[in-house]
Amino acid sequence: MTDIHIQNLTKRFGGTVALRDISIDFPAGSFTSLLGPSGCGKTTLLRLIAGFEAPDNGAIHFGEDLIADAHRQKTPEERGVGVVFQSYALWPHMNVAENVAYPLKTRKIAKGEIAQRVEAVLESVSLGGFADRRIEELSGGQRQRVALARCLVADAKIILFDEPLANLDMHLRASMIEAFRDIHRRTRATIVYVTHDQSEALALSDRIAVMSAGNILQIASPTEVYHSPADRRVAGFIGRGTPVSGTVVEKQESSALVDVAGYRLLARGTANGSDAVSLLLRPEALSLADAGLAANVQESTYRGAVYETRLELANGERLTLDSASSLQPGKTVHVAIADAWIIPG
Repeated sequence: MTDIHIQNLTKRFGGTVALRDISIDFPAGSFTSLLGPSGCGKTTLLRLIAGFEAPDNGAIHFGEDLIADAHRQKTPEERGVGVVFQSYALWPHMNVAENVAYPLKTRKIAKGEIAQRVEAVLESVSLGGFADRRIEELSGGQRQRVALARCLVADAKIILFDEPLANLDMHLRASMIEAFRDIHRRTRATIVYVTHDQSEALALSDRIAVMSAGNILQIASPTEVYHSPADRRVAGFIGRGTPVSGTVVEKQESSALVDVAGYRLLARGTANGSDAVSLLLRPEALSLADAGLAANVQESTYRGAVYETRLELANGERLTLDSASSLQPGKTVHVAIADAWIIPG
């Protein structure tokens, strides 16, 4: 296992700043997702770790070893990092076994050992018996497993994933998520996983780094990022929660009694400074009740398991509620709130 240390890293492309003086550690054996919208800098950070780009400022260390700074950097081959791309990056003129064996051949490893290691790693990614298949004969999920096997056969201590499931359908994504989980459990490699899909990040990661405009907004466990986002930007990006305004009635050590449109509730978090706060209310924490926060039904949309219902409060702000049945637009309902978070800032 190898840990990664990023210190004050900046990367520019012409007049565009892709990364702004960021610092982040990836502990040995961790699984960290870089999550954010397109253009936030997550792929640039991955490419800097891999060695495909050079930093303008700052430094990258693998353990105690300096890998790159503004003056020098090791080549991708010298870093011993495995990379799984969205496009698979497989050689079309080679069969499965030849693609997987390629990094071992470049190291001049004996043919007998190569054959044994390739056979073993193909079994580990559920591709036993596929050694002689040509790449064009494989499904998208099978091609992604070949790309993963190529990383594993080289015994990479660091594996980087760049949007690896973006080209797969929903069912293949689910199976590959299980495959990635299993590989991480068995290898304990340090994994950095780039995605814009929060469901992938939440399902796979030990930690999530939420990024925006070249900055890291929050680094925390999936549970903390989801339930206790660091600011409105994280709250708006993760999940379907809706920020609503409230007024603090009474402050407590780690919570506060807050008034929202005439209804009082206990919210987690610290109310600093002004008594005006924003609360994050997620659909799964809301339910219909005989008494509670009054709201007017705007629309209900069938989502399969639930009806996603838009509600409007007396102050004009809106909420999202998951209900078992469709609610009639214009109807007044009352909502019980099981959890609320005071959004910092």
